[in-house]
Amino acid sequence: MRAKFEIFYGKDDRFYFRLKAGNGQVILGSEGYTTKANCINGIKSVKSHASEPRYFEKKVTVNGKFSFNLKASNGQIVATSQTYTTEQSRDAGIHSVSANGPEAETIDLTAHAAEPK
Repeated sequence: MRAKFEIFYGKDDRFYFRLKAGNGQVILGSEGYTTKANCINGIKSVKSHASEPRYFEKKVTVNGKFSFNLKASNGQIVATSQTYTTEQSRDAGIHSVSANGPEAETIDLTAHAAEPK
């Protein structure tokens, strides 16, 4: 199974995307977007920035866990990782986004849902 982006509709009337690895694990997720077009633009931003290490911001949480953000050229956070227990697993997550993000297909899970009013 290949990596894929999924566009979905949240309970807060916003559109989101997540990047799933080939094993189905979510490795990156977006903030909410008010329109599907903006959500799709977020995916495009991930695809265009994922192969550049300078766009990844490595984080350590207050409880000693690890995560990362993927930022756009303007410094805005486009997507955030899950939380990892080790620095090595976080770095493997970054590698997975870099390797799979640019070529991942996009699946629209909202295709049959009505647009919010």
